Amino acid sequence: MTEDYEVIVIGGGAAGLSAALVLGRARRRTLVVDAGEPRNAPAAHMQGYLSRDGMPPAEFLAAGREEIARYGVELVRDRAVDAERGEDFAVRLAGGTPSGGGRTVRARALVVATGLKDELPPVEGVAARFGRDVLHCPYCHGWEVRDQAFGVLATSPLSVHQALMVTQWSKDVTLFLHSVDQRELSDEDLRRLAAAGVRVVPGEVAGLVVEDDRLTGVRLTAGEVHAREILFVAPRAVPRTDLLRRLGAETTETPFGTYPVVDARGLTTVPGLWAVGNAAGFAEQVVNAASRGYRAGAAINGELLLADLDRAVATPRT
Repeated sequence: MTEDYEVIVIGGGAAGLSAALVLGRARRRTLVVDAGEPRNAPAAHMQGYLSRDGMPPAEFLAAGREEIARYGVELVRDRAVDAERGEDFAVRLAGGTPSGGGRTVRARALVVATGLKDELPPVEGVAARFGRDVLHCPYCHGWEVRDQAFGVLATSPLSVHQALMVTQWSKDVTLFLHSVDQRELSDEDLRRLAAAGVRVVPGEVAGLVVEDDRLTGVRLTAGEVHAREILFVAPRAVPRTDLLRRLGAETTETPFGTYPVVDARGLTTVPGLWAVGNAAGFAEQVVNAASRGYRAGAAINGELLLADLDRAVATPRT
């Protein structure tokens, strides 16, 4: 069975719902396909979104789903497993079957808002505490854990920047080099760490020490334990961009992964194919993702309108 829409949005996070809201208000027949895997699910609250600061992510998404429904936008809990581009975009849904043999939906424009997945370093206890006292973003969580004893788990030389940043929220910061050789740090790195008062501990981290359901320390493979209350990590960001690649979107390598080339509105190098939120870049917080979705939604409506008018002009009247 094939169903036709004007726009299909793949992903029901802040970016996808924001684009769908604009398109619904513009009276475009829009479908949102949501697999229900938000990146910020481990977090109890989201911060930094004006008027929504401290709101639980699940509550925020539920409110967004209610809003798009007011304007006739359809939402289906499903996974897009494949997509092709002909005269329109054809998206095949899993439909709950292992073979992905669900229905096919078509649209003139396709928005990919599938976000990214965080791959955590394989250190005992990190995954279990992620979003609680193992954190990754000081702007998201720094205020709530301010003035506690911070640790930073280095997974690359870029972790130096993370260690320097978190000193804005605590003056008790220890950088655990873990998988980074101290020789990989530049003289400038070492000078800045010293100026910021960050202690640098070489050696691999074996795991976390947890007592009474709270982090109390970081244990090295050599057995030494450093008392810490909060640990910041830098997960490896894995963009969910398979559909974009299958559809031929040009990509570019960044220090944080491979992302599609998009213009300021979110349009990829494939006409009618858009990417927003963390599917288009690493550093899109919730408020930024919502803004990108809004911008793309407005641009898509304008492009569809002009295409219809041009078609009408080109078609001779009988």
